[in-house]
Amino acid sequence: MTTIIAPRVHDLGGFQVRRAVPSIEARSVGPFVFVDHMGPAVFERGAGIDVRPHPHIGLATVTFLWAGTIRHRDTLGSDQDITPGDVNWMTAGRGIAHSERTPQALREGEHPLHGMQTWVALPRASEEVAPEFHHHGAATLPRIERGGALLRVVAGRAWGEESPVKVFADTFNVAVDLAADAEIAIDDRAVERALYVLEGDAQLDGADIPARHLVVLDAGTRPVLRAKTPLKAMLFGGEPLDGRRHLWWNFVSSSKERIEQAKQDWLGGRFGQVPGDDEFIPLPER
Repeated sequence: MTTIIAPRVHDLGGFQVRRAVPSIEARSVGPFVFVDHMGPAVFERGAGIDVRPHPHIGLATVTFLWAGTIRHRDTLGSDQDITPGDVNWMTAGRGIAHSERTPQALREGEHPLHGMQTWVALPRASEEVAPEFHHHGAATLPRIERGGALLRVVAGRAWGEESPVKVFADTFNVAVDLAADAEIAIDDRAVERALYVLEGDAQLDGADIPARHLVVLDAGTRPVLRAKTPLKAMLFGGEPLDGRRHLWWNFVSSSKERIEQAKQDWLGGRFGQVPGDDEFIPLPER
């Protein structure tokens, strides 16, 4: 291992989000420019997440859950619940707005939420593609099960399997569940790779890894991940970005001028409306 990164923690009123990328140590890993760990949390009756409509350009959002349900709505008219093991992949391209909320039915009682949301920067040639949204049910993802290990290929390729999720560059994204004492040698095909431990006590080549930390892996190595206790983790990476990316709020682009245009488009209402969700998040002042 080369670097262990402690994510920044944001408390959203009893619900914690840990941001591991971007950081000083890792501005990106492969095409991934943003890595958020949501929860674990248990919401009380009447509570839930309410991310009001907000815009994106130049990226794809990837959502994967171990627990809970989130309802996605966007300006394309998509209205889709994501449940554990599913993948929501939203390609923003030249522009899309969406909201993410806990369905009303779940708010009738206590309910959990635990998962990850990442952003993938689109290659320069694809930054202005038409926006799309695709939902992939858990049963459609490749599963690798052996010796107490469950590996699910969220996006891209790993261990000889390929996800049905449409990607724009070589991508490595795998959800890992290990029983206590199980171990795996991490696939070495991707040029850039990182491991995030969501839950449990883990070792990498015999060295302890703190839970809820990111480990950037050396290229070309096959380190052995071992679970000392039941473990949840995410692997991600792929080919390096084809140039610098600028991030401002929810916008990602190779061009600062394009981000300035996106700001004006949001202020001017040119991203469109999210059917069934009339609220919105104002453009930040900074």
